[in-house]
Amino acid sequence: MALVFHKLVSVNEALLLLEQRLGGIGPLDVAEVSILDAAGMVLAEDVRAPIDYPPFDRSTVDGYAVRSLDVAGASEATPIKLKVTGSSTIGIQPAGEVGPGDAYQIATGAMIPKGADSVVMEEYVVRKGNELTVYRATVPGENISQSGSDISAGDVVLRAGTLITAREVAVLAGLGINKVKVFRRPKAVVFSTGSELVTPGVAPLPPGKLYDIDGYVITALLKELGADVEFRGILPDDYQKMREAIEKAVNEADIVITTGSTSAGYGDMIYKVFKDIGAEMLVHGLKTRPGKPTAIAVKGRKILFGLPGFPLSAMMVFHSIVTPVVLKMRGLEPQRSATTVRARVPFRMNAGKGFMELIPVMLVQGSGGLSAYPIMSGSGSIVGIGLADGYIVAEENREFFDENEEVEVTLFSSELKVPELTIIGSNCPGIEVILKVSGQARSSRIISVGSMGGWLAIKRGDADLAGTHLLDDKTLQYNVHVPEIMGLKGEVTIYRGYARRIGLLVRKGNPKNIRGFEDLLRPDVTIVNRNKGSGTRVLLDLKLKELLKGERPEKVVKGYTYEVKTHTAVATAILQGRADTGLSLEAVARMFGLDFIPVGEEIYDFVVRKEREGKSAVRRFLEALASKEFAEVLPRELPGYRVLPDTGRPVYK
Repeated sequence: MALVFHKLVSVNEALLLLEQRLGGIGPLDVAEVSILDAAGMVLAEDVRAPIDYPPFDRSTVDGYAVRSLDVAGASEATPIKLKVTGSSTIGIQPAGEVGPGDAYQIATGAMIPKGADSVVMEEYVVRKGNELTVYRATVPGENISQSGSDISAGDVVLRAGTLITAREVAVLAGLGINKVKVFRRPKAVVFSTGSELVTPGVAPLPPGKLYDIDGYVITALLKELGADVEFRGILPDDYQKMREAIEKAVNEADIVITTGSTSAGYGDMIYKVFKDIGAEMLVHGLKTRPGKPTAIAVKGRKILFGLPGFPLSAMMVFHSIVTPVVLKMRGLEPQRSATTVRARVPFRMNAGKGFMELIPVMLVQGSGGLSAYPIMSGSGSIVGIGLADGYIVAEENREFFDENEEVEVTLFSSELKVPELTIIGSNCPGIEVILKVSGQARSSRIISVGSMGGWLAIKRGDADLAGTHLLDDKTLQYNVHVPEIMGLKGEVTIYRGYARRIGLLVRKGNPKNIRGFEDLLRPDVTIVNRNKGSGTRVLLDLKLKELLKGERPEKVVKGYTYEVKTHTAVATAILQGRADTGLSLEAVARMFGLDFIPVGEEIYDFVVRKEREGKSAVRRFLEALASKEFAEVLPRELPGYRVLPDTGRPVYK
């Protein structure tokens, strides 16, 4: 490339020249580091959860683990007596099982014994010997933090390209991960130039001299960007000394930055030094004010920036030219967020009431602007840390935030930005496959709240897409009946997704000889159920309705009230012996080494509001869904999944 000398170019042209000359600017080498050293670095690969979190069902209170059926109707006026048959302490798996009329004493954080589906608090019981009098009823799941309710084994919890902060370290540590692969920080060397400069604070300022500002400012800015930076002091206006120092630095660093000596005047020699050490000059002069006297050169893959000597000019050029280059070398996008943003609260929420409250929130791009979704996952949650973009403050004299009230969100990091695509709905690993095919894995957010939760998010306008697999028990069709029920007729389009094989998961060898749904009625079989509102739960309830002919399933099916929120949590419950079987996916059975008894296929579709169909991120997702590449990759990555003849096409308008 020919020398560009004193031909003024724009900032965008300068960056383009750099990209073209280097064949692109991207992340540097990959290194594996301890999570103690990972803060401020960028993940080089996706991180999947090796375990569920919590890793077991645990009590959130001190009390007694019971069956909710046994304490139904308990009150001060009508207490119920149970027999204490065991106990569960922290760190030890309880022996035995809570049977009819039994109770286990349990400590906060201890594992829930098999058979129990709730915990009655210590405050609502009186114990005499092994006799327990209960004065309050419980509901299934009460005072229990369920296995996998926070994070499911196999979930992508952090994606490649994520900047690691304290919250990401918390997630990694909580999952037992102590090393991660990251992109190496770019090494930068900084010099100030000029015989008029002296080091601040060393001595009184002599006449005609200036304290160096640029070297310290540029070094600080590089540290803020996460570079590995070394300031090597002031170079005098001496060609030989300047050349020796800069040539040495180029051999040791990825980026060399000098300030001063860049214009065309007498004594300004940086461009000459760059050229004489074998670097190729790309730019000598920017079409900007301030910042005109700027030099940019490359030597191999090394980049040399000669910034103007005036501090304001140097800082302006740094932000416009150096910042995007350093961020790309770190594996980050060059855009940088503000410290605070305005957003709306999507629903009425009690807050404050005599206390200052800091509420972590997740930002979602809704139809009316940003929405700040409060993360109410509890003090023991680590997923709350991983999802939170920032927080809102409720002062002590506040009673509530009203629906659609505008609030100020303080961001945890200026690196954070709102995802381009928000998918809310049923949990499914197939979504990750689509995002990889579409190239949107870094710019998307998935929130798993069940199929019905996804429809509600679509109705509020907070989701770009919702994943759904709700079966109509009258027509036996999936999803197309829901718009009428939700009052969304004519407002949404449903795009055909894919089929996934569903069945009963059992331990290797199928020790209980389970063959189908009818075996769930056996007294020696305990199931693990999915949460209400999930498509899998709807299917199971439909099958049980056919078998039970009017009888309530919780009275016949052992474990029916034991509910979990994800497919992998079903597998974990079976592996840990808390259940014998549960309805889930073939792909999950393969992942956890369980046997799989197929019972059929279900259809998983995507719903979008009509006004969002033109959004570029939505179009990219739907194009990937309909692509040949997705059709080939899906069954390879997820056994039991397949595309359909109408995958990617509208099935409801």
